[in-house]
Formats: sequence, structure tokens, C-alpha cells
Amino acid sequence: MSFPRKFGTAIHAALSFIVFFFLDLLDAILCVVYEFVDEILEENSTGCYCTAAAPQSQTTDENELSSETLFGRRNIFRGMWFLGFAREFKSKLSRKLRKSKIHQESVNRWSDCGCKSCKSWTKNEDGNLHVVVKDSTSRETEYSVQEPSENVIFIHGFMGSSHFWTETVFEHIQKDDYRLLAIDLLGFGESPKPRDSLYTLKDHVDTIERSVIKPYQLDSFHVVAHSMGCLIALALAAKHSNIVKSVTLVAPPYFPSSVEGSVLNRIARKRLWPPLAFGTAVMSWYEHIGRCVCFIICKHHKIWEWLIKLCIGKREIHWKIKDITRHTHHSAWHSMHNVICGGSKVADEHLETLIKSGVKIHLMQGDCDQIVPSHCSGNMKRTFPAVEVDIITGADHDSMISGRGEEFAEKLESIWCSC
Repeated sequence: MSFPRKFGTAIHAALSFIVFFFLDLLDAILCVVYEFVDEILEENSTGCYCTAAAPQSQTTDENELSSETLFGRRNIFRGMWFLGFAREFKSKLSRKLRKSKIHQESVNRWSDCGCKSCKSWTKNEDGNLHVVVKDSTSRETEYSVQEPSENVIFIHGFMGSSHFWTETVFEHIQKDDYRLLAIDLLGFGESPKPRDSLYTLKDHVDTIERSVIKPYQLDSFHVVAHSMGCLIALALAAKHSNIVKSVTLVAPPYFPSSVEGSVLNRIARKRLWPPLAFGTAVMSWYEHIGRCVCFIICKHHKIWEWLIKLCIGKREIHWKIKDITRHTHHSAWHSMHNVICGGSKVADEHLETLIKSGVKIHLMQGDCDQIVPSHCSGNMKRTFPAVEVDIITGADHDSMISGRGEEFAEKLESIWCSC
């Protein structure tokens, strides 16, 4: 390494240390602030994960399902004496204030958006996911309708929704013998966002079973997934390996035989550059700073959408902008840690189950992907040679689908036909 490069790396490391030092302090202070406000405004405050280990009150099953990264994130100010003093003062004051206050349990926390669209899921009495279906039976025709012979479940990635598929791929798949089912994952889009859910891998798989496989009586199906959804797709397919036909993974965050803490360090290493990596690190390591971001952006998304419409002069804004705010901090925080970090340690087990069952697995990765490292596809291919891998030249994390809808649809149909 040349001297200028070494010098630049050292400067970047020093600046990163300084910035994240102050972020550690800010997150520790916000921890006390949120604890105080939550106890005042909420009847049953859910608390946070600013302890070094899982609390004793948590059951063994919950510990096995939750990722250790929820509790094991490093913060140099955690446990400092002045924070303990602040918490003790906060507890005494909040108990006095709460005696004269009547609380009502709400489906949304005070820091979450409570607008009509964000609470529409509460009218869903069965608690099922929002599912968008496209098949031959949904088209008006004077001829007899042929029942679809192939079912395909589409699973979006982190902070996405079914729009990721319906607005890009669905229009390019015209064959009548396919029934396409795009879901909004638990906690995202128009699907339920319960406060008491830990959004573990099991939670996501169970809700897909209850919302898609059972009501639509699927006796066989294909799975197509993107990013975080790939880990959910592998768990779902492995559980139903006797009826799944193929699994198509697009940019999967795969880290073979990795402990959860190392996965967090790999996908969200604390660094200032590039900006996308800095944003990922902040939202992954700092629970309370992330909650502030969600409070500012998600809770007030109507204002931001109005400002964007005013600036661009359009009556409707792009679906990608809307998807960014269609979640709660609770659902996004837990899904990121419990699915991406916690789910990585069982990905190999799921892949082995699928390969032994003869399920076709196809992986697609963009060579310009800055979110999921390109070596993830190489790691999976080396560990499981039976996996078919396609590297898409010039594509990043999203553009291999959103920018190549027709080409991607043709590739999917060729994969399904080969099964």
C-alpha cells in the first residue's frame, strides 16, 4: 500500500473513531430520554436493549430466536455512573407523574405514525399479511378461465413492500399458467406491525404460511426473494422442501458459518465512507438514534411527501419513497437484527436441506452492489456448488430488478420451466 493511501486510511479511521465516539454518547443519552418519555406516555413501556446481555426475564425460547446483536452492541458509555444516576432520577420522577395519568394501550407507539393509512392494518381481524395476487382468474375474459398450474411467492427485502415486485416484474410475466403472490412482510407495507412481535425468522415464516400457503392451498410453489427476504425464503422453502420447486435468491446477505456479531460487523462496519455505509452503521448500531430518524421521517411522512410533491410538481410520488416510511422502528430494528444477523447462522442448514431435497437454487448478484458484498455469492457457490450463480454486469442492489424488469422476468420463467 502506497504512503498516500495509508495516510488516507489512517485519517478515515481517526475521523470515524471521533464521530462514532460522539454517536455512542448521543445514543446513551437518548436511551435515558426515551425511557423517561415512554414511561410517561405509555402504559407498558417495552424498554430497550441497552444491556450487555439478555435479561433474566426473557425465556430460553426467546433467547434462541432473538439475535445476540440486540444486546451485544458495543457502546463505550453504556453503564457509566452518570447514566445510572439519570435513570434513578427518571424512575422516581416518572412514578410520581404516572399516578395522575390514565393510560390507554395503543397499537402504535407515541413515536410511530398514527395516520389512517399507517393504522389500516388494525382492521385486519385475522392478522394476515397483505398479499397482491396476479393470475388468470383476475383477468376479465369471455372465454373459460384456466386454473394456474404454477404458484410463485415473491418476498421483498428490508424496508420494502410488494410494490418492489408488482411495479417491476409482474407486468412482464404474461403467461396464464402462473399465479404470482407478492407479500408485504410482517411489519412492512400494509401488513400488520404488532408491538409485541420480535420479528424473528420464525415469525416471518409463520405469517407467510398463515397468509399464503394455507389460504391459497398451495401444494407446490416457487420462491423469489430479494436481499433480507432471501433468508426468509430459505427458511420457508426448507420447512416445505417437499413441495417447493425452486428458490431464486437476488443479492442474499450470506455469510457462511458466521456468528451473529461478525455478521453485524461485516454488513454495518463503523465507518464514515461511503455515505451509504455510514447510514447503515448508524441505523444498525444505535437503537435510539435510529428511533429518532424514524420519528422524524416515518411519523411525519405525510409532511415529507407533501414537500416532495411540491418540489417535483407531481400529484403522486414514486413507490420507493413511500416504502421507506411504511414500517415502524420496532419492526425494522428487530427484522434487521433477528433476520439478517440471527438468520445467517441457520442459512447453511436451510441450504443443505434444500439441496438434499433436490430443490433448484438460483442466485443472482450485481457486480456493483454496495449493500450486499459481491463475495457473498462466491461464498455460497464455494460452500454449495449445486447453487447456480449469475453475476449481472453493471447492476447494483436494486437495479438488477427495477432497471431490468423484462430481462429479469424472462430469466425467472426460464428457471421455472427448467424445474
